[in-house]
Amino acid sequence: MKKSEIRKQILKIRKSKTRNKFKFNFNNLINLLKKEKITGKTVGGYYPYNYEVDAIKILEDFEKKDYSISLPKIKKKFQMNFFKWSTKDPLTINKFGIPEPISDKIIYPSILLVPLVAFDKHLNRIGYGGGFYDRYIKKLKKSKKIFTIGLAYPFQKVKKIPIDKYDIRLDFILTN
Repeated sequence: MKKSEIRKQILKIRKSKTRNKFKFNFNNLINLLKKEKITGKTVGGYYPYNYEVDAIKILEDFEKKDYSISLPKIKKKFQMNFFKWSTKDPLTINKFGIPEPISDKIIYPSILLVPLVAFDKHLNRIGYGGGFYDRYIKKLKKSKKIFTIGLAYPFQKVKKIPIDKYDIRLDFILTN
């Protein structure tokens, strides 16, 4: 199946099934970071859009443990960067209707929570097709170590994601 077909199918299912909130034990995430020896204290998250897993509660939990939090801002030419944000800070809405931080302070996360539309057992993912996260992760990995964690509902798992040379595999995928 093509990426576009998988995307269309899973987005339809996600819209109908996400009445239940994503719940998981935050301590499991902290234990995973310890197990993987991830010591960085900067987290890049995202503001949920289009029935994505809500990462805000996770970011609040990280903030309570004194992690620095950042959210992405979309730039020109399908690029993005992550900017300092606190769960108490106001947001502005970008041209895609997605909330973004007002801050101009760029933060390079050591832990990146990644939204996704679909994933497979090999940690491949499909997003919305713009390649924002793939480009960002590739660029960031050239200058620092980054641990990428996809957030998904279990029904977003598919048998096989068709990949190409631009796709970046995640380090881990969390479901509830």
